[in-house]
Amino acid sequence: MRAELAVYFIAGTQDIVRGTLPSVLEEALKAGITCFQYREKGAGSLQTASERKEMALECRQLCAKYQVPFIINDDVALALEIGADGIHVGQNDEEIRQVITSCAGKMKIGLSVHSVSEAAEAEQLGEVDYIGVGPIFPTISKADAEPVSGTAILEEIRRAGIKLPIVGIGGINETNSAEVVTAGADGVSIISAITRSDDCYSVVKQLKNPGSPS
Repeated sequence: MRAELAVYFIAGTQDIVRGTLPSVLEEALKAGITCFQYREKGAGSLQTASERKEMALECRQLCAKYQVPFIINDDVALALEIGADGIHVGQNDEEIRQVITSCAGKMKIGLSVHSVSEAAEAEQLGEVDYIGVGPIFPTISKADAEPVSGTAILEEIRRAGIKLPIVGIGGINETNSAEVVTAGADGVSIISAITRSDDCYSVVKQLKNPGSPS
């Protein structure tokens, strides 16, 4: 799972500023992202279940074509229905034990955490495959984001002996991703670094090789 977290792209219709979600996703897949999470939330997102299912299926097919894991955010029923590779939930989404009951053994389970204690609880559950930690930096992609934690939270989680794979979340781009990995994350999640980029290939290349010159 750790390698799959290296460049973890998250997006929904609401994040797309040019083209369509499938076109941006395929560009990112060609560029070398290692995981994709379909997150349809907030202003500008698809509102009906049928629209979300149709979009999810199209994105899942693209991910399968490039052999990249396809994860759905906070919709267990949809993830199970279309055979997603994983489900990701937050602290305020579906109760994690309920998600484990429904999904363990069928797909990867990711959980967002914002503190060392939440990370420890996730590890103790035994069925969480990775944790998303953040927001590391200020983000424009999530209106209800938790307070910014900085990279210190990653160091604290690792010092506490927590061994779960970690993907850093929040305000990460090609200029600051090296800090996130150095602090203890196995990979970085990005939204606007790709959706608002004119050169997806160079962004992904730098994210895969944090600290290297562009």
